[in-house]
This record gives sequence, structure tokens and C-alpha cells, in this order.
Amino acid sequence: MKKNNWIAAGALALAFVVPSALAAVSVQEADKLKSTLTPLGGERAGNGSDIPPWRGGLSLPPVGYSKAGQPHIDPFSNDKPLFVITAANMAQYSEYLTEGQKGLFRTYPSTFAMPVYPTRRTAAAPDWVYENTYKNAIRAELTKDGNGLQYAYGGIPFPIAKNGLEAIWNHIARWRGVYLVRRAAEIAVQTDGSFSPVLVQQEIEFNYYRQDKSIEDLNNILFYYLSYTRAPARLAGGAVLVHEPLNQVQQPRQAWGYNAGQRRVRLAPNLAYDTPIAAADGLRYADDTDIFNGAPDRYNWKLLGKKEIFIPYNNYQLSSDKVKYKDLIKPGHLNPEYTRYEKHRVWVVEATLKDGVRHAYGKRVFYLDEDTWGIAVADLYDQTGELWRVSMAYIKTYYELPVTWSTMEAYHDLQSKRYYVQGMDNEEGSTIDYSQEPPGERYFTPAELRRRGKR
Repeated sequence: MKKNNWIAAGALALAFVVPSALAAVSVQEADKLKSTLTPLGGERAGNGSDIPPWRGGLSLPPVGYSKAGQPHIDPFSNDKPLFVITAANMAQYSEYLTEGQKGLFRTYPSTFAMPVYPTRRTAAAPDWVYENTYKNAIRAELTKDGNGLQYAYGGIPFPIAKNGLEAIWNHIARWRGVYLVRRAAEIAVQTDGSFSPVLVQQEIEFNYYRQDKSIEDLNNILFYYLSYTRAPARLAGGAVLVHEPLNQVQQPRQAWGYNAGQRRVRLAPNLAYDTPIAAADGLRYADDTDIFNGAPDRYNWKLLGKKEIFIPYNNYQLSSDKVKYKDLIKPGHLNPEYTRYEKHRVWVVEATLKDGVRHAYGKRVFYLDEDTWGIAVADLYDQTGELWRVSMAYIKTYYELPVTWSTMEAYHDLQSKRYYVQGMDNEEGSTIDYSQEPPGERYFTPAELRRRGKR
């Protein structure tokens, strides 16, 4: 009998829609984060074959890396693929693929491929994030309706998640650094492979991870986000500012937009849910960013359990400054020659649209990396239940901090056969710069939005 890929972890018992109890776990259960579980809640042990134990991750830069923000050196440049999955042999690996990945093989049978490499559990975070995560395990709670986070600070809020809402909040509030500056390209790719990059600069301060603050000092802010467009000329100068709350019942997301042509800052109350992002050519909605973000209130959430699948991981070659955009961008999908997939355990979270509310996606299935709680793959369904889109985060570890996050995300529309890539910095001369001091909340204001957005 074929082995079932679902890991026995009480999957059915975990299929809660709304948490029936909001209390955190006991001290005895939290102590597992110091023994059988990693400090962020993954399993320390391997699977006995192709997933190794977690031994602390990749927390030091390789020899030759000396400056924060410089393009990363690939610490695994000598690795070779174990095998390559194609449309011709995908049935052999079916239990380790998501429905969205299978959809990519069916849509692009002659070109899409997944090179599978040895699994390296590189996920790492600073010790103080681990310490805060342990504290959160004991104290963090969701608000009564699950749409807000409380009594959490500076770490994964629910490292021993009991339901789908806790798991998705782990993704929303996961460790991504304290303050970052990034210059990158966002590219909508047409069916013939043609594209025109939109160049942006993003600055994000994760208020929730400010070490000089406490729970009481957060002022209900998870992060501040400022982005402005550098090119092309028709879009240059446009800018967006977001104040993202921890408790979205107490205070909904605040957003402002700056129109360079009108030289005006305006509130953007609709920059959420399935509002289309203008630069994405209809291929990404507001809550698709980072694979999922924002308020979870329009969906019922189920934690289906844990599974082993192939996900993008350690994608240093994909983000190399030696590779040009034209080498990466191909019709239908990124060039498989530069991608890297590994077998990892993931938490599977299903979101189904609630009755009486609207969203373009009727169902979403998320696959969260067990070592970081970041969503690696999302399968997205339309209102008729048909597979419509698949999103993938191409993960790597920023070992200079350390933090494990995506180097870019790709959003595929299987029906229109177009896709959109966010976060490409191959030709920008640098990767995310984590070296600068966080400027603080006074920097992330509508006035600053107007100043930074001017052409």
C-alpha cells in the first residue's frame, strides 16, 4: 500500500473554523519549544530519509560576504538536483505536489519543471526572537472573533498552533526583520513572455519586532510600509503608505496613496482584500501580497494538518546578480534552470469564503513552511471551485541577520496564462538592506509619503 504523505498529527482534530478557546498553551507544552520542537514550533527531528533534523539553521554568512545589502553568495553552489519533475513524470511525485503545482505542469507541459535538490533546513532567527516566541506561546491570544492579535510581541504568536486562524496569524506576524530597505522590480509577464519592469523602493518597519518596545508600546501597529515607484516614467512618483494593525477590529488598516500627477495624498480605504493592484496588470490583489496579508475576517479557516511537499527553498541562484531579468522571465513561468525546490514539512491551511461576503477567491489553500510559518505555496480557486491561480514564494535565508523569507514571489493565472513576479532585485545591485536603523513612526506619515513620492 502506498504511504500516505499526511503526517499523523491529529489532522482531523485540528480542523477548527473559529477557536473555541482563546487561552495560550501551558508552560509544559511550551517547553517543547526547547526540546522536541524548534524555537519557532517546527519539528526538530527529520523524517528519517530525505528531510534532515533542524540544527540551528544558517545563521552566519559564508566566506566572502562582508557588506549588508550586497547580493548573496550561494552557500550551496555545489549542490546538484537529485531529480527534475516534469509533466511526463509528475504522477510519480504526485503526493508531494500541491494541486496548483500540478496545474502548472498541465498548463505548461513542455516547459514547466521543478528541479529538486537536497533538503537543507536553513531557517534561522535571532535568539531574542526565539525567547519572545516562547513567551508568546504562553500568553498570546486572538481576539474573540479571531481578527486581531493580543498579548503578543517580538516573535511567532502561536508556535504551537491549534487552529487555522492561529496558523495564518503566525504567517502574518512572522519574523521578517526589524527595518528593511529594498529596491526591486515588479513584472507582469504576458502570454508571449514580453514584460516591462516597474521599479520600486520599499521601506518597512516591523514595529512588532522593535526591541526597544514592549507589548504596551506597540500602539496596535504590526508594521509600517512605504513604497514608491521609480520607473517607468508614466508611474514614477506614485507612492503608497500603510499602517498595519495588530487588532483589525480595534482599528482597520490605514492606507494612503500619493498621485504624482495630481500631487495629492489621499486616503486609500479600499487597499485591502481583492482590490486589484494597478501595477500588477490584474494579476495580484491587495491581500495576495506576501502570498497572504491583511484581515482574515472574510474566510473560515481550517488547519488540515501537516504534510511533506516540494516547495521553493534556498533560492540563491534565482536571486543572483549574475542573472538578468530576461534570463529569468519566460512565457508562463520563471526559468526552471534557476529555481530550486526541496522537500519540507508544511502546515496546510484551508480558507473558504464565508456566506454573505465577497471576494474573488472562493477558496484558498496555503502551505506554510513548518520552520518559519511563512506561506511557500498557495492554491487559489474561483467562485465555481475551479483552480484559478497558484502563487509561490521563492524562499532563502538572509544569513546576515538571520531571517528566512522569500527573495521573490510569483503569481500565476492558469486561465489567462500570464503571471506576475514581485521582489526581483537581480539587476538592482543589492538585496534587502537590513543594516539601517529603524526611523520610527514619525517617518511613516502622509507628509513623508508626499515628499518621497515626488518625481
